[in-house]
Amino acid sequence: MAAEAQRDHPVPAPSLFRPRFVGRRHELDALRAALAQPPAVVLVEGEAGIGKSRLVREFLAAQPDQRSVLVGGCPPFRAPYTLGPVVDAIRPAITDVARLRLSSLSGALRQLFPEWASALPPAPEPAEDAGAARHRLFRALVELMTAAGATTLVVEDVHWADEATLEFLLFLVSRSGMSLVVSYRPDDVPADSLLLRLSSWLPVGTARVRVSVAPLTVAETGALMSSMLSDEPMSASFAEFVRAHTDGVPLAIEESVRLMYERADLARRNGRWVRRHLADIAVPPTVRDAVLERIARLDADTVQALRGAAVLADPVDEATLATVLDLPVGRVRSGLVVAISAGLLQADQRGLVSFRHVLASRTVYEATPPPERRAMHLRAAREYEGRGQQSLAWLARLARHFGAAGETATWFHHAERAIDAALLAGDETTADTFLDDLIAYAASAAPDQVARLTSKTAFASFTGDDRYRRLVDTLCGVVDDPGLDTVARAEVRVELGRVLLHREDFERGYAELERAVADLPPTSPAATSAMSLLCLPRGTDRPADKERYWLDRLAAQLDDLPPVARFSVTADVALGLLMLGDREGWAVASRIPDAPPTSQLWPQIARVGINMGALALVWGHNEEARRRMTATLALTEQRQYHRYGGLARVNLAHIDWATGRWDGLAERTAAITVDPEVSRMSRIEAELVAGQLELVTGGPARAEPRLRGVVEQTAAASIYEAVEPAAALATLWLAVDRIDDALALSGETMAWVARCDNWIFASEIAPVRLDALLRADRHREATELVADFAAGMVGCPAPASRAALTRCRARLAEHRGELSRAAALYARASAGFAALPRPYDALLASESRARCQFAAGATQAGADLLAEVHEGFSALGALVPAARVGAELARRGAVPRRRGPGGRPSYGDRLSPRELQVVRLVVAGRTNRQIADALVLSRQTVGSHVRSVLRKLRVASRTAIAVRAVELGLLEGDE
Repeated sequence: MAAEAQRDHPVPAPSLFRPRFVGRRHELDALRAALAQPPAVVLVEGEAGIGKSRLVREFLAAQPDQRSVLVGGCPPFRAPYTLGPVVDAIRPAITDVARLRLSSLSGALRQLFPEWASALPPAPEPAEDAGAARHRLFRALVELMTAAGATTLVVEDVHWADEATLEFLLFLVSRSGMSLVVSYRPDDVPADSLLLRLSSWLPVGTARVRVSVAPLTVAETGALMSSMLSDEPMSASFAEFVRAHTDGVPLAIEESVRLMYERADLARRNGRWVRRHLADIAVPPTVRDAVLERIARLDADTVQALRGAAVLADPVDEATLATVLDLPVGRVRSGLVVAISAGLLQADQRGLVSFRHVLASRTVYEATPPPERRAMHLRAAREYEGRGQQSLAWLARLARHFGAAGETATWFHHAERAIDAALLAGDETTADTFLDDLIAYAASAAPDQVARLTSKTAFASFTGDDRYRRLVDTLCGVVDDPGLDTVARAEVRVELGRVLLHREDFERGYAELERAVADLPPTSPAATSAMSLLCLPRGTDRPADKERYWLDRLAAQLDDLPPVARFSVTADVALGLLMLGDREGWAVASRIPDAPPTSQLWPQIARVGINMGALALVWGHNEEARRRMTATLALTEQRQYHRYGGLARVNLAHIDWATGRWDGLAERTAAITVDPEVSRMSRIEAELVAGQLELVTGGPARAEPRLRGVVEQTAAASIYEAVEPAAALATLWLAVDRIDDALALSGETMAWVARCDNWIFASEIAPVRLDALLRADRHREATELVADFAAGMVGCPAPASRAALTRCRARLAEHRGELSRAAALYARASAGFAALPRPYDALLASESRARCQFAAGATQAGADLLAEVHEGFSALGALVPAARVGAELARRGAVPRRRGPGGRPSYGDRLSPRELQVVRLVVAGRTNRQIADALVLSRQTVGSHVRSVLRKLRVASRTAIAVRAVELGLLEGDE
């Protein structure tokens, strides 16, 4: 009898319980500590089934105020809907949105919460682009969450998150002061995922804690098993056996215990649960095998309930599940009771059911017979379609179910609606994901739709070359389709050309566009689009006369275009002409109306204002640049175009750098460089301005890392973004005698300008390239450079380029020993820069003029001028060049002309160098205010100078000043 008692007997356990939370004390303490001092970002990472969600749920269950925590999860769909996890977290937490008293900004939430439409303000006007729409939505969501009293957002399975959700999480931690908890599988995070930025960059004051959830130990495995079996003891050997076969993954342990329980494979000995002989028990190698074996033991209604839940994937009520399964509600309810009791499904506070584990859901879905699966998808699609909702989440759900049901025509319809909704919400990544499938389908089933679909591609989610290559291959296949008519084929060619240009395959892209135009009606939208792509300079090796040809063709048909197209094309023509250095661009720009023909084009007004303002600065029309950029900034603030507002702000900072308005500039650029709402290129431009400012206020050692970083980041950009950074870094290298480095960098950039034949962009790089060549004794190349610059500027009256060319001519004359001519040219260059105004460059030219005067023996004139230069640098705050000039004055022992009672040098009846500058600006037609800005003086001081000039020249008007200046040869050297 005693021996008989020692034998192992399969004994049915009294019941099987949900496993208790075992171990994880260290992880739970880390989570609590981090969130006890907000704001914090907690990254919970671990493999599938390791217990990340359970850890988070246990933490949340212990919170005294659970209403302040919003919880959402990311579904494993190929095309997740925009901000779905965030929407799912917010929706159940708010019962009455009207009581929150939200601002007008919350009107942007209508697309995410259509059921709240009656309680939300009207939808705002369209944003300037998809990025701006997305950020406006982000701000509205943060306002909503804050108003609802939320302090923490929890998002699970973020390795499946859509791009917009990841961007929102970054926005949330950078702006709101809320804490964030995310769980994810590290192995499933793409290398380029925005999720990685949460672990590499956070705002000051935000703590970051990474909680890595490890497998359970043998003891913890035994404790978890015991908790499922009425807390009865577990033999150490049995726990070790299960730990070895499940790798300590809690989900695998739980499923194995449940399966062994259902098999009656568990045995008891002396009051302990033990394993039977190894030959008598088989622990499934994977969770999938365990789930499938468990399901095989369930009744038919429970299996159907599981299959329906797997097909729907989202949490669902039993009535919808019954419709999808085509079963009576009573049978579905009984199946759900069993599935929930078995631990396969769970019900939330709303009574909606879903799988406890995604792995189990996917296992059931894949095991469901395909015909049955398709039938359920079709019933789900028709059920959801009948409810008439229009949100992106709903449209994405419809597209998914119709697609899985094999209803391609209906899938196509709803998928395109989802694309349009995604673009409206600023979720270009989701839109591009749907477009991949639609374009591939249309290529064979509806080739005449391919061009229209491809035109919606935003390229936001294109990383690497694979997706470009697939899209190019698809479009090439459509172009070669013999059944396509000529116009339809040409429309596809336009889109193929556009994709190739995005891919930077310029030669092929231009060729496809030119072939397309030949087969299209001249004023058709497709032809206009193609010519707009062909006419804009892109900083490639393409000859400028090609762009000129297409600009002329577009300009000739402007009056034949409908108003909306005319507006956009007029802006493109003006932009192209100005980029080529053609003054006619300003005349074309004047035809752009202050108000667009439709409200949807207000963003274009902002874009045009920024582009024209930036080009005005390149040309040297600095006051025009400021006027346009200031007006655009006001427009962006009025209409909440925040992305364009960021562009306007960084351009105004650039204008302030050029015009010598440096007070507070360092702080403004620093703020832009860390602003997540501005574009990457805007942040780089702010770094450029900050680097140039550091060079003249702190010296080369401080400025070099920043400028080098800007050059590296713009190396792959077009010449229009790359030329000024290269010039700034080459200037720095010349200042520290790194002549070879300056030669290499300036030579590459200058050659780029020459290949483009776009010399208006040589203003920054040509002077530093010339100086590097002369210091390297490469005289012939220096002479050729100046000749090429002059030839390239023929017919282009851009004041900035003219002043830069004059400065180059002066430097070349100085190097040849033509000191009198060089001094006169430097004076003209100084006046030209001052007239823009660009006071720093004007002072540099005057410094060079003083150097020529000293070399020619005019020591007193050189000393007087150099003293004024020193005063000018000091007034600007250019400490480094001020120190350099001061040291030069001291080295030469130069003493400025004696000063009169007011402390200024006394020139008697002769004009002082400052008064000569004023004369040149008066002759240029500048007002006293413009002269004050140019010379960094007060208007009162300028007025005093003008009165002194009138007295000394014995004339009575500004016009007479100009006449008298010519008569006396005061403008000598001007050409």
